[in-house]
Amino acid sequence: MGDKISLPPGLKFFPTDEDLVLHYLYRKVKLLPCYSDFIAEIDLHSYNPWELPGKASGGSKEWYFYSQKPRNYRKNSIKYRPAASGHWRVTGMDEPISNGSTIVGCKRSLVFYTGKAPSGTKTDWVMDEYSLLESTTRECKKRGSSRTVSGDWVLCRIKERGLHSEMKCEEDDDDEGTELSAMDEIFFSLADDFDEITSPINQQFAAAFLH
Repeated sequence: MGDKISLPPGLKFFPTDEDLVLHYLYRKVKLLPCYSDFIAEIDLHSYNPWELPGKASGGSKEWYFYSQKPRNYRKNSIKYRPAASGHWRVTGMDEPISNGSTIVGCKRSLVFYTGKAPSGTKTDWVMDEYSLLESTTRECKKRGSSRTVSGDWVLCRIKERGLHSEMKCEEDDDDEGTELSAMDEIFFSLADDFDEITSPINQQFAAAFLH
């Protein structure tokens, strides 16, 4: 747990919602081969969200985990999920995840609140929780219990909204503050001279001069 993965230069782990459900969560439940090193397995509800980045397999803006819902919170109607010093609160409507025309899972958005539910203080920590449909889970178990893992597994993506805004501002500031090097200035100067020489009017003067 928490072992850092190493990707080739230029590659980043940015899976789509469909990738997470079909190629990671479903394959984990079915005990099929998958890229297990990319997503750590933890008891998500034993930690505060700011403790999770150090336990992830990688990532600097988003962190991914496999986790199981606590037994008392496995019903889809439960709005609150316990955590170390607060709780995760479900927001909005579930978003279906499809494989072609077949819905196989859903994405649920949650926000972390410090303090005990249903009160508490809202934070900038958010979570996307991916789960398989109950029919899909039953199908996996029906095909052979020796080929499935027990429990109600979910795949979670954790991020901090304020962190994303700060990183975006820093990137914009870097772009605005970029200065031309001496070689860049020489290049653009030569490019301007070339444009002047190759313009139609200057070409006419050059042709008349040569003749």
